[in-house]
Amino acid sequence: MEQDKVKDSVRRTYAEIARSQVQSCCPSSCCGNTAESEALRMGYQSDDLKNIPEEAVLGLGCGNPTAIANLEEGQVVVDLGSGAGIDAFLAANKVGPQGRVIGVDMTKEMVDRARELARANGYENVEFRLGEIENLPVENDSVDVIISNCVVNLSPDKDRVFREACRVLRPKGKLVVSDIVSEAPLPESLRQDMDAWAECIGGALERGDYLARIERAGFGEVNVTSEREFYVEAGCGGEICKIMSVTVEAHKPGQ
Repeated sequence: MEQDKVKDSVRRTYAEIARSQVQSCCPSSCCGNTAESEALRMGYQSDDLKNIPEEAVLGLGCGNPTAIANLEEGQVVVDLGSGAGIDAFLAANKVGPQGRVIGVDMTKEMVDRARELARANGYENVEFRLGEIENLPVENDSVDVIISNCVVNLSPDKDRVFREACRVLRPKGKLVVSDIVSEAPLPESLRQDMDAWAECIGGALERGDYLARIERAGFGEVNVTSEREFYVEAGCGGEICKIMSVTVEAHKPGQ
């Protein structure tokens, strides 16, 4: 499948979400729920959500990477696929005024929305950059922690995403990602379905393959810290497939 075709489809889907403020149809979401209830179901805490802009909560994602990242004051954090900014704003509250958070997203509408929320709510320690997670607009060895929530699976070149993450992290830096993986190879009908890609399913790797790619990118101590199971149907009346929402932690080796 052509990578540009996948990216264009995903970008159009999330641009529409940013404009209309509708929720995603990711497998971890449930039709009819509010964005806040979806966020709570994914592991976010009500008190945390009250301390960030309400408009940043879209009910997207499949986990809460900031919950286990153990962020500290003064750290520099990058959020891959930052969307409207929910995880970036949560991280900014944790790293404090001496820290810095950089959100990177390829969808201009999402970046514009997040930037406006940051400006309107006085966030001076967070910025949002338009760019692709396969080509991060971030300097080498400049980041303490990378977080991401159900975004790497949207990329058609996950190896490059993980290599880029390793490049920008400082030695001993940490990667914490929540993502969708599969238990077995997905049917080709899902792999070729652009809607399935945008819904966080079509691009899902098998669990073992996903973890192996993180290791090949240069990371060590790769561990799954949590997982939840879901079931999806491959097309109308098609095969039922088991997928999982996992949160993975890994570290860049020290010098």
